Amino acid sequence: MRLSRIAALSSSLLLGAVLALTGTGAAQAAENAAVDYVALGDSYSSGVGSGSYDSASGDCKRSTKAYPVLWKNANAPSSFAFTACSGARTGDVTANQLGPLSTATDLVSVTIGGNDAGFADVMTTCVLQSESTCISRVNQAKAYVDNTLPGKLDSVYNAIRGKAPSAHVVVLGYPRFYQLGGSCVAGLSENERNAINGASDYLNAAVAKRAADHGFTFAGVVGAFTGHEICSGSAWLHSVNWLNIGESYHPTAAGQSGGYLPSFRGAV
Repeated sequence: MRLSRIAALSSSLLLGAVLALTGTGAAQAAENAAVDYVALGDSYSSGVGSGSYDSASGDCKRSTKAYPVLWKNANAPSSFAFTACSGARTGDVTANQLGPLSTATDLVSVTIGGNDAGFADVMTTCVLQSESTCISRVNQAKAYVDNTLPGKLDSVYNAIRGKAPSAHVVVLGYPRFYQLGGSCVAGLSENERNAINGASDYLNAAVAKRAADHGFTFAGVVGAFTGHEICSGSAWLHSVNWLNIGESYHPTAAGQSGGYLPSFRGAV
């Protein structure tokens, strides 16, 4: 009897050691395999800037190198729906992207708010016009973030929760665009870059607050992109590209895999 107990204890310890070395990954893979995952949002989720676009997605430009697809490939969820679309605003998400959500949905990711706040127009203004005009447009965008965006985010988040009441919802933020004092010697002034970075922080704070108020998880990406901003010499973001203007100020493939994917993975 004593030997049997010792053998059982030894077997238990051995099993525990094996699980400690290999079981966590296997258990995680098995858990993710049972997940129904839906990826929503704008161009930062669809993967604009990373190339390798699915031709069937048309102007939505969904990339095989976008973080939702990379996570899906690594974790093999039981189902995956990818409805994020380039240029999407909050109203586009509620009108066009929520079809795959259901009571069975376990995991949702979303980036949204930047287009509502006028991101593209801010960058166009700053690139083409004076410093004072740029900073004025940035302040206008921040006023929108204060006064209008929270209600629009509430509409999206309420719609997501209504269709997927049990889902773990991860709301991802946006990177800072510029490394101040970096290697750029032309283009925007340091004051303009600083103002644009501040606006990104301002937007992230607003999105994080609304996400938290809805019980969602906010996953910031600023830390992951630090050292890889425009002007860093190792950028994971496209600067202005006059030959492909739509990819300007969007993450590269490295930005999706090295910036967005680990931020999302850590929040799941």
